[in-house]
Amino acid sequence: MSESDKSMVVGATPEGAADTHSAAHAVRQMFTSIAPRYDLLNHVLSFNVDRLWWRRTAGTFRHILAQPNARLLDLCCGTGDMTFALRRQSGNSAQILGADFSHAMLQRALQKSRRPSKNGRQYAPAWIEADALSLPFPSAHFDLVISAFGFRNLADYDAGLREIARVLKPGGECGILDFGEPKGVMGSLYRIYFKKVLPRVGTMISGVRGPYAYLPASVERFPQPQEIQGRMRRAGFTEATWTPYTFGIAGLYRGRK
Repeated sequence: MSESDKSMVVGATPEGAADTHSAAHAVRQMFTSIAPRYDLLNHVLSFNVDRLWWRRTAGTFRHILAQPNARLLDLCCGTGDMTFALRRQSGNSAQILGADFSHAMLQRALQKSRRPSKNGRQYAPAWIEADALSLPFPSAHFDLVISAFGFRNLADYDAGLREIARVLKPGGECGILDFGEPKGVMGSLYRIYFKKVLPRVGTMISGVRGPYAYLPASVERFPQPQEIQGRMRRAGFTEATWTPYTFGIAGLYRGRK
C-alpha cells in the first residue's frame, strides 16, 4: 500500500469487515480466540524483545509514574504486560487501570495480577472492560494514557486519538507503542519473517489461522509515523514524536495534550 493510500486509512479493517462496527467486532473475536496462547506467542514470535519494549516505554514516562497519586490508563491492555511494566516502574505509587474490550484477554490479565511478584510484592492494577472509542471515564481524568500494540487495531484511529485526548488532563501525556516497518536490509529480512514465518508459527501454536494472517496485513496498512504524528496534532496533542525501537520494528509515539 502506498503512503498516499495509507493516509486515507480510517482504522483496522479485518478481512470481511464492511464498516467500523463490523471491524471492531472482528477484532474482538480474533483476540478472544487467541487469548489462551497470547502471551506465549508474543514472547516466541518476538524472541522476547517485546519485554524490552514494554520496559523501555514504561521508563520513558517515569517522571509521571513517580508522581504521588498519578492516574494511568493502559488502553487496549490485552493480558496486561504493559500494565505490569508500568506498575513495576511506578513502585506502586500510581493508580493504574488496564482497559480492554476483550473479556477473555482481561480474564488472563486478572489471573496474572493475582500471582506474587518476584520480589514478593503483589502488583494489583484494576481492570475494566471498555471500548477504546467510547471510554467510560470523565474528561481530564488521567495523567498518562498508554496503548501497547493495541492502537493499530482500532476501527477508527482519529476517533481513538480524540478519545485519548478527552480523558487526559491538560498537560497529560499519551504513549502509543506499536509495530512499524523497518527500512533497508533489515526491513527486507523482517518482511520475510513477518509475512511468511510468523503467520505459520502463530497458526501452528494457537490453532487459529485468522489472527496471524491479519497481523502482518494490519502493520502493512498502518499509516506511516509522520501521518500518525499529524493525526495526533489534529486531535489536540502537541510535541507529537516517534521514537523507533529495534531498527524500527516497533516504535513509540508520544504526545502531550
